Amino acid sequence: MTDLAGGLEAYLRRELGDGVSVDGVRRLPGGASRETWSFTLAGAGRAPERLVLRRDPPGHVIESSRRQEFVLLQAAAAAGVPVPRVRWCEDDPAVLGTPFFVMDHVDGETIARKLLRDAEYAAARAALPEQLATALAGIHAMDVGAPALAFLRPPPADRAPGALELERYEQVLRTIAPDPHPALELGFRWLAARVPAPSATTLVHGDYRVGNVIFGPEGLRAVIDWELVHVGDPMEDLGWLCVRSWRFGADQNPVGGLCDRERFFAAYARAAGVRVDPESVRWWEVFGNLKWGIICIMQAHTFLSGVQNVELASLGRRVAEMELELLALTER
Repeated sequence: MTDLAGGLEAYLRRELGDGVSVDGVRRLPGGASRETWSFTLAGAGRAPERLVLRRDPPGHVIESSRRQEFVLLQAAAAAGVPVPRVRWCEDDPAVLGTPFFVMDHVDGETIARKLLRDAEYAAARAALPEQLATALAGIHAMDVGAPALAFLRPPPADRAPGALELERYEQVLRTIAPDPHPALELGFRWLAARVPAPSATTLVHGDYRVGNVIFGPEGLRAVIDWELVHVGDPMEDLGWLCVRSWRFGADQNPVGGLCDRERFFAAYARAAGVRVDPESVRWWEVFGNLKWGIICIMQAHTFLSGVQNVELASLGRRVAEMELELLALTER
C-alpha cells in the first residue's frame, strides 16, 4: 500500500503541482476483477477531496480497458446518467503497475444485503425500481455513434446480438473449463434454439444489477462498474437484473430482490418509450445465469493459474448455483 500511495501522490503532483498530498489510502471491499481504492487528496490551497482510484489488479489478464471505462463514464455523465465524475486517467502501467483512473467519491452504500434488509433503506427499496428503470433507459439512449465511443463496435446487421454473445461465452468455456459442465451445455442448447430478434440495438451496460449501484436512504446515487459495456440488445440488461444471484436471497422479488418483473418492465417502458417483450427478457435471464456461471469458472481459472485471492476461489465454487438455476429455468 505504501508503494501505491507514493506512486499515486507522485502522479497527482505531476498533474496538479508539488503542493498536493495523498492520505488515507485504503482498498474498498469487493471487486474480484478490479481493484478500487479510496483516498483523500489535499494541499496546494485546496479543500480535502475524497477520491477513488480504480485499476486493474496486478497479474490479471484484463480484457477491458480502463481508458474506455473512463470515456464511458464521461459520456454517461453528459447524457444525464447518475455516475461518479471522473478526473484523471493513466494508461502507462509503469506509473502504478497497471492502468488506472481516478474519480470522485460518491457517498453511499453498495452492499445489497443492507439495501434489501436494513430498515434504514426502506424508502430506497420502495423508490429504486423506478429509479433503476429510468437510469437504464438513459444508458440505452446514449449515442453509440458518438466519436468518443468509436471503440464500441456494433454487431453485424445480419447477426442477432444474442447469438453473438452466446458464441462468445461458449468459446470462453471451451478454452478455460477444467472439467465438464453438462448443465451449462444444456443451457447452450436451449438458448441456441430460441435466440430473440432484438427490437433495437443500443449501448448495453453489461453488468447492471444491485451491487453495482451506489445508493442512500433515498435511493439511487450512482451507477458504477462499466467495464462490460458493449453494443447489443437492450433487453440483455433487463434480463441480467433478473438473474437469481442478484436477488441476494430476496427471491420473492425477482428484479434485484426489489420488485416483480411486471412493475420493473412497466417502469422501463415508460422511461424508455418502448415495449418490453417478457419472452425476450426471459431469454436474457437464462443467458445471464449461463454467463455468470462461466464468469465464475473464469475466476476459478485465474485462481488456479496462481493468483491467490480467496474471492476468486469462492466464486469458482458458485458455478453449481447457476447450473441449478439453469435447470429450473429451462424446464418451464
